[in-house]
Amino acid sequence: MQIPPQITPPQAPVTGWRALFNTRMLICVFLGFTSGLPLFVLINLVQAWMRSDGVNLKQIGLFTLIQFPYTWKFVWAPLLDRFVPSLPALLRRGRRRPPGFAPDADADTDAPASRRRFGRRRSWMLLTQVLVTGSIAAMGFFSPRQEIWTVAGLAVAVAFFSASSDVVIDAYRRELLTDREQGLGTAIHVNAYKIAGLVPGSLALILADHLPWSTVFMITAAFMLPGIVMTLVVDEPVVRGAPPRTLRDAVVLPFREFVERGGWRNALLILAFIFLYKLGDSMATALATSFYLDLGFTKTQIGLVAKASSLWASVAGGILGGLWLVRLGISRGLWVFGVAQIVSTLGFAWLAAQGPGATPFALGTVIALEAFGAGLGTAAFTAYIASTTDERYTATQFALFTSLASVPRTVANAGTGYIVVQTGWFHFFVLCAVLAVPGMLLLPKVAPWRNAR
Repeated sequence: MQIPPQITPPQAPVTGWRALFNTRMLICVFLGFTSGLPLFVLINLVQAWMRSDGVNLKQIGLFTLIQFPYTWKFVWAPLLDRFVPSLPALLRRGRRRPPGFAPDADADTDAPASRRRFGRRRSWMLLTQVLVTGSIAAMGFFSPRQEIWTVAGLAVAVAFFSASSDVVIDAYRRELLTDREQGLGTAIHVNAYKIAGLVPGSLALILADHLPWSTVFMITAAFMLPGIVMTLVVDEPVVRGAPPRTLRDAVVLPFREFVERGGWRNALLILAFIFLYKLGDSMATALATSFYLDLGFTKTQIGLVAKASSLWASVAGGILGGLWLVRLGISRGLWVFGVAQIVSTLGFAWLAAQGPGATPFALGTVIALEAFGAGLGTAAFTAYIASTTDERYTATQFALFTSLASVPRTVANAGTGYIVVQTGWFHFFVLCAVLAVPGMLLLPKVAPWRNAR
């Protein structure tokens, strides 16, 4: 397999605490928080706001459809690879570029290259973050019960601008970090993403008991400001190669480059691997809460034991997985962490074999093991996806690959209930572990062990 060229020159990996505590990882914290906040506003805060205002459950249920931009963001990702928004001259020319920065292919030739401050990544990041902030702040000035269509329009705007911001943030993170840092940077990004949910899912709901909704939404929107400030002060990533010059190139060239890199057979192998690697792990947790209830655990036990152990184990798995990837490399990490995913899935089968006699301690242990293994696998898997993109078309290829990776969650998981009815929980989890094997069998082709990248 031909490995795509690195965005940054090869260098000895930074290990230990220096790999975790540096400017690039701090940027990943801000990027993750900025990505997560709008989604949790839509999932948690808007729902509570609508219900408090007397909107019926049928209308609230239909509001889940506003999340479609997160699934279809790859459709307009080529626009974000091709065009650079027009920003005020003060922003575009305010500071000298760091040494070695490659100018955009479509740069204004009349402007000295050393004075162009915003390129295609940070320009889109700033624009979408500002639009998300404004849309969230505006929502609180309307009544969901009396102006439902206006609220729906603003919610769609938040989802669209947020999904677009995610496309650019993923591309920026890919171009900012070396291949060795992708796993750790992604783990930090995901954990900051989860922490962002505490603002609309906890703080904002508490404030809503004491303040008007308009004030609550404005305070929530203000938590986007750290991400905006970060976008203003960081540098455009160093990227070799010219970005697409036309819209047609932005649509066609990412797919052509991916296919021509190693041929159709190699391209299909990579796509199959992206689809299969997390399939078994994803299916195993699709009906987790129903499984716990069928074992006889109470809702309180599930809330206190399962959810708490899952959260912290997932965070630990992601962070440790990212640190280990710095030493192991992405390819070897996929092998080691893939085995960990299979073992953790078999832990569910063991718990199912215990039946109603399983103890809360056994439940917490198995859940923590699965979350830890899933965190490890996610760190390696996302780093692999990032390393598979070409720096000229990062936004388009990254959005396409992540959309493909999400298919098992929306398609394969839909049939898990029927499988459980036919097989029972024990055989279902064994099947999930078996379904993880095909992805592992593709590793010698897509990520050979000898490849130490």
